[in-house]
Amino acid sequence: MPYLGRRGARVGVICFRARADCRGGFAAYRCLAGAGLLAGCILSSSFAQAPHRADARATREQMQEAERARTAELAAQRAGTVRAKQAAAAERHLAADRVAALSRLRATEANTAATAARVETLLARENAAEQGLLARAEDLAVLLPVLHRLSRHPAETLLALHPDQGLAVRGVLILRGLATRFEQDAAALRTEQAALARTRETLGAERLRLRAALAAQAAIGAALDRDLHAVQTMRREQEEIAEAAARQAAIQAGRAESLRAAIAEIEAQRRAAEGQARAEATRAIRERRAQDAVAARRREAALARPSGAGTIAAGAHSRGQLLAPVGGSPARSFGEVTGAGPATGLIYRPAPGARIVAPCAGRVMFAAPFRSFGLLLIIDCGGPYHGVLAGMERLDVKPGRTVEAGEKLGVMADWDPRSGNARPTLYLELWRDGRPIDPAPWLARPEASRPG
Repeated sequence: MPYLGRRGARVGVICFRARADCRGGFAAYRCLAGAGLLAGCILSSSFAQAPHRADARATREQMQEAERARTAELAAQRAGTVRAKQAAAAERHLAADRVAALSRLRATEANTAATAARVETLLARENAAEQGLLARAEDLAVLLPVLHRLSRHPAETLLALHPDQGLAVRGVLILRGLATRFEQDAAALRTEQAALARTRETLGAERLRLRAALAAQAAIGAALDRDLHAVQTMRREQEEIAEAAARQAAIQAGRAESLRAAIAEIEAQRRAAEGQARAEATRAIRERRAQDAVAARRREAALARPSGAGTIAAGAHSRGQLLAPVGGSPARSFGEVTGAGPATGLIYRPAPGARIVAPCAGRVMFAAPFRSFGLLLIIDCGGPYHGVLAGMERLDVKPGRTVEAGEKLGVMADWDPRSGNARPTLYLELWRDGRPIDPAPWLARPEASRPG
């Protein structure tokens, strides 16, 4: 039913009454007058409806155009969401690859640590052998001149020892016994010298293996860094595309909403006209015959329109487990008795130059030197939990940065067993509600660990 407005509704009622007069059998002049009035009503209602029909049609066309634009933007947004999901799937695939790479890195670090321990043991053995050789050489050095003279000038040497021949003979026997002992010591000395040479040869080979293990460790770590950077770049690009599509869709939705408001105003006016026509029809029922009331009801029904509804969707999120910050088992457990009381964390003895990773995903709250801890790092692991790590030579993250579980935080110092310096250790604490708790139950098993 075309839009009539308040004036159109009144004209329609007047025309309705004119038609009723003619059908009711009044005088001819009444019918002629009614016919003229009816024709005028048709023209008047047509003129009254025309502007409103044009406005409504134009508004509806604008709304349809806005809806089409919004549909296109929503399609682009859905495509961006699909690409973001594909990027997330690729990230999960690469995460599985990083698990294998991290396992290889941990194995390499364990090999490096074992090689460093062997080098340390060989150095200690070398030092002990050198000290033994020096002691034997000092013992032999005192009697070597006498033995050498006795071997070349036995008579003169015996007379020089004592003028009494009996005592001289006894001295000779003693010297012969000492000579036999010295020969045995010399043989043992040569054996120890050969063992020392073999130890030094083995030490040289172990040092070569240590350098190779450190090089492999650095290569695997660099590959992990490249993979993580590539995944983060891809995910960031897809998120930016999805956000841009969402912003554009929101703009189009706002435009369509303003047009909906205009349509709603038109519908409100139509409903007002409908209500007025219904009231006029009610009065017509009282004044005219039943068939005229039925016609008015049909007109009332023609003015009615249906309406629609929309839907909303929501999502969910998930969380992960804590990771060991470095390979290997802790050298000291939580609660173990120390000189300062029970230990409040775990201590690891990582390989030289080992990579330290985040045990949880979260925000870096502190990353700087702190008192006797050296470089200290604190991560907000979510809720009441905080992770504390100390002992690294270098930190690769800054306060305020958000890290993923398994992401590189820093590296341990290089260490040479020959230097005599203490082996670097990594300290890990887990805090809950402001108090340290045992981190061991919270750390995932090596086969279940995964980097972020």
